Amino acid sequence: MLKKKNLIIVSSVIIVLILIFIFSGKEEEYDQIEAKVKRGSFAVTVISTGELEAENSENISGPTGLRKIRVYNVKITDLVPEGTVVDSGDYVATLDRTEATSKLKDTEAEVEVAESNFIKIQLDTTLELRKLRDELINKKFDLEEKKINLEQSQYEPPATIRQAEILLDKVKRDYEQSLKSYKLKVRQARVKMKEAELNLAKRTRRRDDILEIMDQFVVKAPKKGMVIYFKEWGGKKRKVGSTINPWENMVATLPDLSTMVSKTFVNEIDIRKVTKNQEVQIGVDAFPEKKFAGKVISVANVGEQLPNSDAKVFEVSIILNENDTILRPSMTTSNTIVTDSFDDVLYIPIEALLVTDSLTFVYKKEGLGHKKLLIETGIANENEIIVTKGLEEGDIILLSLPEGDENSEEGS
Repeated sequence: MLKKKNLIIVSSVIIVLILIFIFSGKEEEYDQIEAKVKRGSFAVTVISTGELEAENSENISGPTGLRKIRVYNVKITDLVPEGTVVDSGDYVATLDRTEATSKLKDTEAEVEVAESNFIKIQLDTTLELRKLRDELINKKFDLEEKKINLEQSQYEPPATIRQAEILLDKVKRDYEQSLKSYKLKVRQARVKMKEAELNLAKRTRRRDDILEIMDQFVVKAPKKGMVIYFKEWGGKKRKVGSTINPWENMVATLPDLSTMVSKTFVNEIDIRKVTKNQEVQIGVDAFPEKKFAGKVISVANVGEQLPNSDAKVFEVSIILNENDTILRPSMTTSNTIVTDSFDDVLYIPIEALLVTDSLTFVYKKEGLGHKKLLIETGIANENEIIVTKGLEEGDIILLSLPEGDENSEEGS
């Protein structure tokens, strides 16, 4: 009798444990795979990651005349930390003077050569013209002397007078030719002196240009603001060791933090949904509790390929409708662009759908079982889809196939 009683107790315990296991397992399973059909507002969105930047900013530029002095790459050797607040005229950066210094030495040597050449031409010309003037004076005296001789020979025989006339004509022609030659030499000397003077001025001006531009190798802030490193085309920021060139000589920027923009890239599949003036909800990774409203202000017409990626993307700029002092350039943002919205519609999770031969089904809970139900759907977003026919608000559906779904009842 005692054995029978013990056997009944043990059997009862086992049955209870089995029932608890079965029903608790089913409840946990259903909690995980069931969802309720909801009614309400439905937003179609495109989600992207972006980066904050100021809508307007002023560049902090390096030397403006690098091309003029034929210096094409200048390295940044020192730069204040990003985020430093500076006032107008405050120090920002130092640039490497090595190449400019080499150019300066070469130019100074050219100036010395040009100056020596100018002085030499000046001295040579002075001596040559002085010699020609002396010769011209002597020939003029000789001409005067021959005139006197002719006057004094008027009582001489005709042959003597004729000889004096011929000699006077000869000396006169020689003097006139020498005078013309002297005037020509003077003009040539002036041209030669001018060339030497211009060459010296050119070399001197080039040297002065280099000195003036080298003064700009210590970069200072044009106005008050926060220093943000300049971002190159590929997205890389300029820092110590980076180089600037005559065509892109920006070292850093001073952003206007009163108006911020999130620059993002949208893939070529979703870009057709994005247009100007669409509303955007913006989150900042650094402050997850903060949300900001914004709108799309520009959509690129031409796609581009990001580094280390084969996909084409399109640049989209989103302006924040509000300002907050916590916002800083380069902060990462999560942008939810609302491309379309609907009021008072039914919607369910996308993972509840079963598509077979272009027909869409769901598994609807009915009593203790499930019914395979044909439905019609509309537009979808990232996670959910609108139901236009086949379900009612509050219906319970499965998010995954039930066991033995082939035995489920099918309806429409």
